[in-house]
Amino acid sequence: MTLTVAIVGRPNVGKSTLFNRLVGRREAITHDEPGVTRDRRQGIARIGPLEFSVIDTAGFDVGNPGSLASRTLVQTDRALAEADIALFVIDGRAGVTADDRALAQHLRRTGKPVHVIANKCEGGAGEAGRLEAFELGLGEAIAVSAAHGEGLVDLYDVIAPHADAKAADDSEADAADGAVSERPLRLAIIGRPNVGKSSLLNQLIGEERVVTGPEPGLTRDAISVDWRYRGRAIRLVDTAGLRRKARVQTSLEKLSVADALRVLGLSEVVIVVFDASVPPARQDFGVAALVVEEGRALVIALNKWDLVEARRAVLDEFRHAIEETLAQAKGVRIIPIAALTGEGLDSLMGAVFESYDAWNMRVRTSDLNRWLERVAAQHTPPLVKGRRVRLRYMTQTSARPPSFVIFVSQPLALPDSYRRYLINELRVTFNLDGIPIRLSFRRGENPFAPGRTRPQ
Repeated sequence: MTLTVAIVGRPNVGKSTLFNRLVGRREAITHDEPGVTRDRRQGIARIGPLEFSVIDTAGFDVGNPGSLASRTLVQTDRALAEADIALFVIDGRAGVTADDRALAQHLRRTGKPVHVIANKCEGGAGEAGRLEAFELGLGEAIAVSAAHGEGLVDLYDVIAPHADAKAADDSEADAADGAVSERPLRLAIIGRPNVGKSSLLNQLIGEERVVTGPEPGLTRDAISVDWRYRGRAIRLVDTAGLRRKARVQTSLEKLSVADALRVLGLSEVVIVVFDASVPPARQDFGVAALVVEEGRALVIALNKWDLVEARRAVLDEFRHAIEETLAQAKGVRIIPIAALTGEGLDSLMGAVFESYDAWNMRVRTSDLNRWLERVAAQHTPPLVKGRRVRLRYMTQTSARPPSFVIFVSQPLALPDSYRRYLINELRVTFNLDGIPIRLSFRRGENPFAPGRTRPQ
């Protein structure tokens, strides 16, 4: 296992900016508004040849029990429990504050090695604050500028000895463990705000990994968790709630939505969470349609099922609405769940694996062409200027999602209705329910055309 480093500090000192600098790309959302980060976020950091795991945390803020501040502090404490060392970030230009002193006492109680980082020190602007940090009793502060990449060499000198010690401690265990690393299934959870996405993630992994509560829009960053379900590796990602574009007004919410859409493009299977306690909304279907357009495997979770009384009628209503709206993902798996109680989660994960297998399916060319001959006989292609459109040959060009091409005599003459007929028959025959299918037509080459060798 690699060294794990937690970045802690009060709000708006530049923790997420430092996190992004260390991982080499913008993963955590940064904004002038304090308190943007609410959940802990983990990534792989690199400084030269040094590689380690880094955790971004929410700003340290002591609140009343049950408040949002107290719930985010729990996440920070869990990050510290997982970490080998802590980087305590202060604002070098602002100097040491009362909250910094309180956090220093909190960090000393953890027993973890702590290094103070004086951020925003570009051009020597924070030198006074860096010297003031001696009063925290945690040693000399390192001057850095996360925004400009200054001070990383000094940061390397501080972290490298811990990484070497960690590598020495783990070398024997790594040698004894001959297991081959397994590529995890990338599973994302998306949906409108306040439908229970974060509660679902917490219930799946069995711990309070992300902050939850009645306040809508709690999740801002996309939070990734490496997890195993019945021995299978999964990278599970919770995302910010998606609303209609017209309602997304603040720059911070635009960043959150962009982050969620980025995760969608990198996922393999996507769970779209609906609130089953209220009638389905147009925005729910819009979110699901985004998944299909992106070509991901789709599973729909009807959450808050424990609040539903007329379950059969409600399920039929949702099935009908989904089938009518998502014709391009006909037969999508719809699983009622209760994220707070755990009801239906085994069925949900079973649907995830079924969808993933179908999304990866490859069909033999011989089977496809026998199928093509049969469906063309059942429903012949249309006549164009008195001549029948001929379906000559079919093959699968790729999986993830399943994509097919049919070589025809007149590709532009085939109407959309016939294309839909072929896609629906593909679903039924090859068990591709709920999976986006890509089907294209190309003109088949004429073997009797000039310049072609005539077949013997």
